[in-house]
Amino acid sequence: MNRTGVVLALALVTLAGAWGCRAVVNYQDPIWPRYSGLPPAPSDSVRLSPATVNGNNRTLRVVTYNVQWAKHIDRAIHVLQNREPLTNADIVVLQEMDPDGTRRIADALGMQWVYYPSAIHPKRGLDFGNAVLSRWPIVADRKLILPHIAGMRHAQRIATAVTVLVDSTPVRVYSAHLGTPSDIRSAKRRDQARAILADASTYRFVIVAGDMNSHGIGKEFVAQGFLWPTEHNGFTTAFFNWDHVFLKGFAPPLATQKSAGIVRDTLQTSDHDPVWAVARLP
Repeated sequence: MNRTGVVLALALVTLAGAWGCRAVVNYQDPIWPRYSGLPPAPSDSVRLSPATVNGNNRTLRVVTYNVQWAKHIDRAIHVLQNREPLTNADIVVLQEMDPDGTRRIADALGMQWVYYPSAIHPKRGLDFGNAVLSRWPIVADRKLILPHIAGMRHAQRIATAVTVLVDSTPVRVYSAHLGTPSDIRSAKRRDQARAILADASTYRFVIVAGDMNSHGIGKEFVAQGFLWPTEHNGFTTAFFNWDHVFLKGFAPPLATQKSAGIVRDTLQTSDHDPVWAVARLP
């Protein structure tokens, strides 16, 4: 086995062990459980954002962050509040969250939020799922159950989907967490991506972000006309570039504007680094 094969094998063993020995309890109801909230001060539910400040150059800052079982919420809050350019993001999507951790992060950032768990995590005994936080009003949401139950722990994967109004423009946002290489084969992970693409097909402006557990999955989104600003980022985990943002309907970034990046100094909050990208409305 070559060096790449050894690294991949070690990573798969780590991923497989992360679920523990107990079976996953999946939430198979398409609408329950559901958690949501507004910031503590109602007047702060929608803050002045870059899209408003920049007028015709309406640029949204998007952040995706896998917080690893929602273990270190205080650290995650510190990172999101103090590490540029994560601060004052318009949209933050989170994975591997529980409802209390999501609420605490959203309240600290002054953002509206929606969270759906996919399952009860077998290691911590807590809900495990995806959230979307927004500085703009969330006017609709749903849990999108993705195809293919994992072979090893029978874990279900979902995307949390919301529609936000940026001024009067509806933008569909997905927080996605696709199956790991130890869960499912790459062909099944492509099916999961295609389920998101099918749900997004009727929306003009779409943001899909999250832990894709794959780099090559980006080709599925590019084939459907999405921009892939995070394609050439470095590793977002110890070995792989797996955390991504895909954009449909948005204009390419300005020549003077960096389109995406990674924040490394994260206080050992997670085994994933947060990723950011800019989405410019035409």
